[in-house]
Amino acid sequence: MKHLTLSLMTLSLVLSAAIFGFFYAWVCSTMWGLDDTDARVAIQAMQAMNGSVRNMVFAPAFFGTPLCLAATAALLLKQKHRSAGVFFAISALTYLCGGLILTMSINVPMNEALGAVTVPTDLAQAQIIWGEYSPKWQFWNQFRTVVSGLSFVLALMGVMQFSKQR
Repeated sequence: MKHLTLSLMTLSLVLSAAIFGFFYAWVCSTMWGLDDTDARVAIQAMQAMNGSVRNMVFAPAFFGTPLCLAATAALLLKQKHRSAGVFFAISALTYLCGGLILTMSINVPMNEALGAVTVPTDLAQAQIIWGEYSPKWQFWNQFRTVVSGLSFVLALMGVMQFSKQR
């Protein structure tokens, strides 16, 4: 049982760190780069990235993180590691609400709307479209980045609590 517990905690940390890093990269490089380019190129590039992110490499971190965190919490609570289990449970809820659900309810619909746009040949029209999309999308991405980082820290605190209880 000890190996299962340690394996689940490790996987929880890896998945939490992966999704935090994914969102963080959008904050500090991808969107800044797109904002600094021709709006027609930014729209086209964002459409391509949004289309390519739906893959089996991304899915485990995006969808699996709250499941793994919750499974870790349940196992720890079953083993009477209450404080560690509670940290993992809060971590799971934090990412579920502020990462996964937020993304599915805000960022994904914005991405789908942008995906339906025909990239205009007129630069001014493209700048209007990108100007309406990018700031709002970035705000919510920054929010989910902070929440995902918090989720990772909470899971790490769960590991520290587990270490104290052993």
